[in-house]
Amino acid sequence: MSDEDAVPAAPPGTTQPGTTQPGTTQPGATQPAAAPSGAAPEWSQRAFEEAFAEAEVAIGRFNLAVFGKTGVGKSTLVNAIFGEEVAATGIGRPVTLGSHLYVHRTGKLGIYDTQGLEVGRDTERIVHELQAFIDHSRALPFTEQVHLAWYCVRASDRRFEQAEAAFVRRLAELELPVVLVLTQVPARRDAGGTLHVAPDALELARQVEQMQLPVHGGRPVLVNALADPFIGAEQHGLLELLDASFRLAPDEAAEALVAAQRIDPARKAAAAQKAVRNAVAAATAAGFTPIPMADAAILVPIQIGMMGRIAAIYDIPMDRATVAALATTTATTQGGRAAATGLLKLVPGIGTLAGGAITGGVAGSITLAVGTAWHRVCVGMAEGKYQTVSGTLNSRTVQRVFNDEFAAIVRRRGLSRT
Repeated sequence: MSDEDAVPAAPPGTTQPGTTQPGTTQPGATQPAAAPSGAAPEWSQRAFEEAFAEAEVAIGRFNLAVFGKTGVGKSTLVNAIFGEEVAATGIGRPVTLGSHLYVHRTGKLGIYDTQGLEVGRDTERIVHELQAFIDHSRALPFTEQVHLAWYCVRASDRRFEQAEAAFVRRLAELELPVVLVLTQVPARRDAGGTLHVAPDALELARQVEQMQLPVHGGRPVLVNALADPFIGAEQHGLLELLDASFRLAPDEAAEALVAAQRIDPARKAAAAQKAVRNAVAAATAAGFTPIPMADAAILVPIQIGMMGRIAAIYDIPMDRATVAALATTTATTQGGRAAATGLLKLVPGIGTLAGGAITGGVAGSITLAVGTAWHRVCVGMAEGKYQTVSGTLNSRTVQRVFNDEFAAIVRRRGLSRT
């Protein structure tokens, strides 16, 4: 891919570092490509950014408290599930002045941790500060509340202290769901694919289970977040920990957890498909009374909202998602006022609808094709595809991927013969 094909993924203007305001441009920054002259005004940069921002608010943030003694591998564990960029946020900031409870916020994820305090030695102080914060946060929006706690124990310590058990019970008394995590658990897979966990770790897990602690499943989740090829230790247990987190997290935080995690693409795909289904239903309802082709722009807000939601689910940065959305728009809106009209013209034989009307079934099929094609683009962007050697987004590749997928879906659904 050559750089001349790229649309720079520079963020729309910001007034403060780390913040993005839809429709503005920072001095000296390169603005994403504008919608083509033939495009409907609804397919503007501002419209997509607003839809994306609305999706971000709707998805919210998943807030996780992570506790455990120094050296148990808390940062490694968080990074393995949520991405390396979490570590780059530093120690965060205190939740209140003078507090040892710190929060690190990165997009759809909030991580709460203690700084300078140790479970066992400072248990009462930690619990007191956490209790005060939880009591205060109950009056705050849901996105400011702690939703789940992990308590981490290193397998090589070979013991779980009574002080730690007491701390876990105190967390439960605060009505905070807890997953107990046994970290750095050595395990090897044999030739048949069976994972064999170190006996010492299994014995420690058995001892913890006998304590009947108020944790998920009554027993620890065994995890090794970082593989070590030198000793043959495999990465394992991360999906089991994520599954446990989904089971305990409030339903209102589930979509934020889906968007924040990086290890379960099936959950992201299911959330994206749900967004497509919802948009298809809305488009079908809009077409219950056939829509004149000249008024097909009624579908555009539905499709833009769907695209913003899918991009947010895949945690694509707003600037990059906007560039990609406008790249697909360049192709989909040529030769027509509305996006739907342009999309139909991509498929041979679809011109038979020109001058006619879009029924509910056709409106739903168009929206399904748009959503499925955009979903594929977002999956590729999340995997680091469609980039030039300089790291910018290759808009022509995005166009091609979107158009090919869209046309294939429309043909399969028989729209070109409508």
